[in-house]
Amino acid sequence: MVLAKGKIVRPPPTSSRARIFVAAALLTAGALAAWANSFRGPFIFDDLPAIVENTTIRTLALPGALAPPHTGQPANGRPLVNFSFALNWAIAGANVRGYHVLNLAIHTLAALALFGVVRRTLRSRPLAAKFGTDATPLAFALAALWMLHPLQTESVTYISQRAESLAGLCLLLTLYGSIRGADSPVPMRWHALAVVMCLLGMATKEVMYAAPLLVLLHDRTFIAGTFREALRRRPWFYTGLAATWLLLGWLVKQAGNRGATAGFGLGITPWHYLLTQCSALIHYVRLAFWPAPLVLDYGVVTTKFLSEVWPQAALLVALFGATLIALTRYPPWGFVGAWFFLLLAPTSSVLPLATQTIAEHRMYLPLAAIIAAIVVGVWHLLGRRSVVVFVAIAIALGALTAQRNIDYRSAVSIWQDNIAKRPDSPRPYGELASALSDTGRIPEALAAYDTAVRLLPNYPKVRHNYGVALAAAGRLDEAAAQFELAVAQLPTLADAHYELGNVRHEQGRNVEALACYEAAIRLRPDFALAHNNAANILTNFGRTDEALVHYAAAVHVDPNLPDAQYNWANTLAHVGRFADALPHYEAALQLAPALVSAHENLGIALFNLGRYADAVRELEIAQGLAPESESIRANLATARARAAR
Repeated sequence: MVLAKGKIVRPPPTSSRARIFVAAALLTAGALAAWANSFRGPFIFDDLPAIVENTTIRTLALPGALAPPHTGQPANGRPLVNFSFALNWAIAGANVRGYHVLNLAIHTLAALALFGVVRRTLRSRPLAAKFGTDATPLAFALAALWMLHPLQTESVTYISQRAESLAGLCLLLTLYGSIRGADSPVPMRWHALAVVMCLLGMATKEVMYAAPLLVLLHDRTFIAGTFREALRRRPWFYTGLAATWLLLGWLVKQAGNRGATAGFGLGITPWHYLLTQCSALIHYVRLAFWPAPLVLDYGVVTTKFLSEVWPQAALLVALFGATLIALTRYPPWGFVGAWFFLLLAPTSSVLPLATQTIAEHRMYLPLAAIIAAIVVGVWHLLGRRSVVVFVAIAIALGALTAQRNIDYRSAVSIWQDNIAKRPDSPRPYGELASALSDTGRIPEALAAYDTAVRLLPNYPKVRHNYGVALAAAGRLDEAAAQFELAVAQLPTLADAHYELGNVRHEQGRNVEALACYEAAIRLRPDFALAHNNAANILTNFGRTDEALVHYAAAVHVDPNLPDAQYNWANTLAHVGRFADALPHYEAALQLAPALVSAHENLGIALFNLGRYADAVRELEIAQGLAPESESIRANLATARARAAR
């Protein structure tokens, strides 16, 4: 069946701008009410490498802010996401509230864009007779239920999943620009908006690949009537949309396997991953109707045999088949089904995502298809009386969202919640242990790490963190064993080499410590702490020239590292280069004004340069900070005597 050709029907008189404004205001207020308690939630999990440890977001200068590090963190290969983090950092540094505010703003704008898309779609020629009069309240109901659904918390409250919501906003604005362009007397500006948003979306997340396909399918279904007619009417527009795939392809190639987190040959076969997604997709659908329990990390469990998931597989095949039939016989319903399957295809088909086989944030945009089916079904049964039902559901969903946000109030609470719901998932034990360690609860942290390595013995990052906690507890031999296992499992883990070097230094085994630091530097040439520690040992070995090279490298990478500045100055002073040492002492004291030994050693350097009055000043500061120090008292007396002459 081919739909009648035509454009979007003009708005009927009952849909005034005032009603649209009220709907937008209510959506914004609803978002604020549901997420008001989320703004103090800390950085967790992938937020740490994506934001806290991500040096590329420390500046808005290009290309740095658009060049995220090549690791498995969420901004890798997604320059717009990285730039958004850089924008947050420029405004308020590591203040977590600003990141939450921007996440919620993106989500609210996405809900408003969805409202606009649905409202105009319901007024298209195929649907106007049935839904045109009630398009505004129906679109509002759909957008509100989608926005307030607790399944969205992972994409909004969990900061680094901004990639999902930002890509969703770009896709919805691409579709909205396409719809407006089809009905505008001046379509160029709307088409330009759509292409620009599509390009930005390609720089945000891979799921954006579906945008040109969904725009074309929407045009065919609700406007042009056929694919051929849609392409005939707007050939340059579709050429522009298709061209944005070039950017996505280049970014995917640059990202590679995203730090060994996505792609083939990572320990999960495409067949096993596909079987796992059979149960995952049905689980997502169930959560859309009954959003409990919600889980941040499902682990890396995979399904090995079709017999384990054949009912879910059969249901999915039936739904996919129904979508194909509907695309021909009932195009509007076909579009809804295609929306669901196309958006989930990159993450929920055959391409293994090795570190996260199931993730709730993948339902960010696909959820709209299920909500649309619910809204239309209830409206069909109850007519305008369904408004009461929608209001009640929206209030309930908002309350559940606020309740879920409480779990994100601390790293400890979210991982305790995760373990309570998925006790067989090992990674949350490691994350809980790290959170407990950060709060000083070392015995509890060590117990959690012990469980984590028992459940997941081949996870080197957990072993690395376990080793850090053991070292902090003074259990150096056990810490070294964990670091050695981590290095054996993942030889490229520079942090484990570095921490093993720290343990060997504590044990007095400095030759081995130096080898560990050098290994860390080979793997990560910009590892400032490793350069500094290697230089300290080289200084002790009398290899001063090599030490100075490493101190220079450390300060070049991180000029704000006071230890490197101070140690560099000491080494220069030790070889008699007092004038060269002065700026490094001064830099160290600017970063750490209460560093007593830096004041003392700066005073000694000034004394040796004949600047006795300046030496007295620095030594007096040192004495004020450490009045019991005999060495400072003696040096100060000498400097005063020389200054008096």
